[in-house]
Amino acid sequence: MRNTATMEAIQETLTQTMPEHELDEALQLIAEIRNLKKEKNLVILGHNYMTPDVFHGVSDFIGDSLGLARQAANTDAAIILFNGVHFMAETAKICNPDKKVLIADPEAGCSLAESITADDVRMLKARYPGVPVVTYVNCSAAVKAETDICCTSANALQVVESLADEAVIFLPDEYLARNIQQKTSKRIISWEQGKCMVHEQYTAEDLLHARRQFQDLLIISHPECNTDVTGASDFAGSTSQMADFIAKNKQENIMLVTECSMADNLRLQFPRRHFVSTCHTCPHMKKITLKKVRDAIINEQYAVEVPEHIQKPALRAVERMLAIG
Repeated sequence: MRNTATMEAIQETLTQTMPEHELDEALQLIAEIRNLKKEKNLVILGHNYMTPDVFHGVSDFIGDSLGLARQAANTDAAIILFNGVHFMAETAKICNPDKKVLIADPEAGCSLAESITADDVRMLKARYPGVPVVTYVNCSAAVKAETDICCTSANALQVVESLADEAVIFLPDEYLARNIQQKTSKRIISWEQGKCMVHEQYTAEDLLHARRQFQDLLIISHPECNTDVTGASDFAGSTSQMADFIAKNKQENIMLVTECSMADNLRLQFPRRHFVSTCHTCPHMKKITLKKVRDAIINEQYAVEVPEHIQKPALRAVERMLAIG
C-alpha cells in the first residue's frame, strides 16, 4: 500500500501511540528522512512489525513479507531500504539484483533464518530424493537457492497444494509446517529446529486466560505459533490476513497472538476496537530505528549483497511463489 500521508497526518497518527517528548524528535527525523528519499530516489519498504514511527512515518510501502516481495520486484526506485530483518532485505536484493538494497541495521536477524543452512537443505534432499522443497521466505538467500519454491505464511497452503507430489519437505518453521499439515493430505516433512523466538512463547493457556477476562474476544494468531495455540484461536493467518479478518468481524475486543507492534499499528487502523495487549517483542525487528534509517540513507550504508550463483536459483524459487499469489 502506498503511503502518501502528509506530515500533519503523520503527526496526528503518531500522537495516538507516542508520548510528546518522543514525538517531537521523531517528527524531525521523519521530515529529514522524507527529504532524503526524494534526493536519493529511494523507496522504503516497511514490515508490519516495525514500530509505529517507522511504519507510519517513513514507509512508502507497508505490509507482510509477500506484499513487500511484490513491491520489491516492481519498484523503479534506484535504491531500496528494507525496514525489516536481514532475510527480507536479501529477498528484495534477489528480486532486484541491479539495484542497491540497504538495511538500517545488518544485525537485524531472525531465529528462523538462523536455524537452517544450505548444507542442511542439501542433507535433507539427499535423505528424501525427489521430494520437492518448499521454504518459508524466513530463510537466507543460500537456503532459497536450494529450494524448489518459496512461500509465505499467507500462501503456504496454496504453494504446497500446487505441487503434484504426495510428500513435501517444508522448511524451516516446524510450527508452520504442523499447521499446514492439518490442512493438507500431503505428507509434510518438517525441520524440527526451526521456530520463531516470538511466536513459540505463546501457549493455549494464554488464550484461555484472556477469554476468561474479556467477553466476546476475537483471538487471531499467526501460523508460526504451535497448533495448540492456532487451534484455540478464532483465526490463524499472516499479518495481512489478520487485518482483513478484523475488518470482516465486529467484535470489540481483539487479541493478536503475534509480535506486539502489529497491534500497535492496527490500533490506528481500527480506532474503535480494543486490542488486548500480549506483548512479545522481536529484538531483531526492534533494531530498526528512525536514526538508523536516516544514517543508512545518508551514507548509503549496509548494502545487502547476494552472489550471482545464489541469486539466480533463489530468484527462481521466489518467482514461482509470486506466480501463485
